[in-house]
Amino acid sequence: MALKYTDKTIDHFTKPRNLGTIEHADAEATEGSPACGDMVNYTLKINPDTLIIEDIKFRSYGCASNIATASIATEMVMGKHIDEVKNMGTTQAASELGGLPPVKMHCSVLAINGIKAAIREYEKKIGRILDEKRVITEKSLFNILKNVINPKHGVNLVDNGNILRVKIDGQDIFIVIGLEPDEEMYAANINEEVMEHLEAMKCSHEIMVKIESKTGNFI
Repeated sequence: MALKYTDKTIDHFTKPRNLGTIEHADAEATEGSPACGDMVNYTLKINPDTLIIEDIKFRSYGCASNIATASIATEMVMGKHIDEVKNMGTTQAASELGGLPPVKMHCSVLAINGIKAAIREYEKKIGRILDEKRVITEKSLFNILKNVINPKHGVNLVDNGNILRVKIDGQDIFIVIGLEPDEEMYAANINEEVMEHLEAMKCSHEIMVKIESKTGNFI
């Protein structure tokens, strides 16, 4: 079935804004992976005195939604203070486009988180934040899982009630994800997205993810 896109989404896909790369950029980050089919790279020029984003460009490796969300995201953050951008919600790019099909909502997360990652690297470079090893807690795991979208509903796994259990036992991380029958077709995609986000933590923990049907069967 053909996906329905808003006119604004089509406009940003066919005529993307701020496409390219900034030479000698102050900040750069790449979010996503070719394995998942979507990836976006950002380069930023940031005023060192005001911390205002003066220029931003992107390169997209993915679908129409990936290009459109990255394009609109660059317009949304241009001229803003980095602290304001850090507080942006991951679905704001989709909202600005007038919405996305549920199965494409992860592109909005990718677009916003990519810019935040570039800002985080910039703050480390200038000493605004310390590059400390991340402390893994159950709360931090839930926050990470909020970046994984359920493709059936376009809502993150936590808010959609898919996370049944999160436990840290020494160096082991256990996560149990429950899916309704009409969500089970996305099990492989969800598992891949979850593992990608958890492995990005670069922690020494052993990560174990189990996906099961809410009807009681293993998937």
